[in-house]
Amino acid sequence: MKLMIREVIAAAVLSLVIAVPAVVSVRAQSAQKGFPDLVGALRATPGVLGVDAGQMASGKQVIFAWFENKQAVLKWYYSDAHQALMLQFGGARRSTGPLADVPDDGKPVLAIASVTLNGRPPASAADLASVPQIAIELYAPLPGGLAVGGRFAPSSVQVPGMVEVPASRPAAGGQ
Repeated sequence: MKLMIREVIAAAVLSLVIAVPAVVSVRAQSAQKGFPDLVGALRATPGVLGVDAGQMASGKQVIFAWFENKQAVLKWYYSDAHQALMLQFGGARRSTGPLADVPDDGKPVLAIASVTLNGRPPASAADLASVPQIAIELYAPLPGGLAVGGRFAPSSVQVPGMVEVPASRPAAGGQ
């Protein structure tokens, strides 16, 4: 009887491990339907190396966008899609201009946009009062790292010292 209970619990845990990522992905896609097609607009921007989106375990909706360099980020910043979003949501701007503190060294930039919602996505600046968290953060890859069978970042993002190893499968017969 104890063995059967353990097997049922193990099966339940395995089912959760398999099902949770799919549920999170579906929830992230459905939650993003109220927003403009940011992912499509980003992908259409020259110099964008890759875009991914989803929902974190914390509930944050996130978009990861990898840019070739600072100039590519500025192309997105000044794009019609981004400017329309800035106007729609109040358009907070830095007095020093966009990316004033980002070096123009030709290196890739990762932008992460995250938002935590209390329900429906905001439709205007007035709705932002009900949004507890929104952020746009910029990062650059550091040298090093290991990737086995693929990477989170697009392969076109050059990372000095990155060790990339193809995934291997055992030969037939377990060898």
